[in-house]
Amino acid sequence: MQQLLAPINAFLGCETPESWIQAAKKPEQLTVLLIDHCNCELKAAQTAMMMIRKYAIDKSSADILRLWAKPYEDFVYSQTRDVQAFLSRDIKKNDITSELVASQHLAVSADLLSKMIRLIKEEFHHFEQVLQIMTSRGIDYTNLRAGLYAKQLMGHVRTHEPLTIIDKLIIGAFIEARSCERFAKLAPHLDDELAKFYTSLLRSEARHYQDYLTLAEEVAGDDISERVNFFRIKEAELILAEDNDFRFHSGVPTMEVLLHKTTK
Repeated sequence: MQQLLAPINAFLGCETPESWIQAAKKPEQLTVLLIDHCNCELKAAQTAMMMIRKYAIDKSSADILRLWAKPYEDFVYSQTRDVQAFLSRDIKKNDITSELVASQHLAVSADLLSKMIRLIKEEFHHFEQVLQIMTSRGIDYTNLRAGLYAKQLMGHVRTHEPLTIIDKLIIGAFIEARSCERFAKLAPHLDDELAKFYTSLLRSEARHYQDYLTLAEEVAGDDISERVNFFRIKEAELILAEDNDFRFHSGVPTMEVLLHKTTK
């Protein structure tokens, strides 16, 4: 585990604050933690899909890709949810990635498509795993306001291509790296089932971080260390700043969060 985490910790600008871990391990925060984690897995898949649609495939393939995401989005955005029906559906019918064709939008379109498709498959699978754990514990999936972490990072994205995609890929690397670091930090403080599950996610999250970073370097075709360092500073500022909401990527919890007085 330490060998796997070494590059992650070197990449990030700070460690998760101990106060966040203290809040996260409280039993009363488990519902929020799991629901937000579930949402993060879907958001990661959606973000990768948007990137593929814009930079790696043509319109007909984009329509096919949307069909793949439809069962997940229908479940999340529906007012009435049948968890068992969703989890027991025929997943093969939704895995239509073999029909996707890479475009020539970028020199790395084929590599982008390949890496992001693998990421999407894994994030969808993780979404289902979290949902299954929630269901087994009697935790209903409910709507939960997203934290500001990703949105605030995206606020620094440059507006001209290829600078836009380079920044988005770098941000993707930081989000995946932070997820990996937090899974590792949390695992020792959770029950056996969750500890084992979070530990099992480390390898895929570490690979996702590396895939995003590699793609950013390939698109840039030049040294991106200055831009990576820019986002390293911005990401660390968010993690170390006080945060009134408790979420999987939230910052230092305020006293209200520590006392579990915040609302959903």
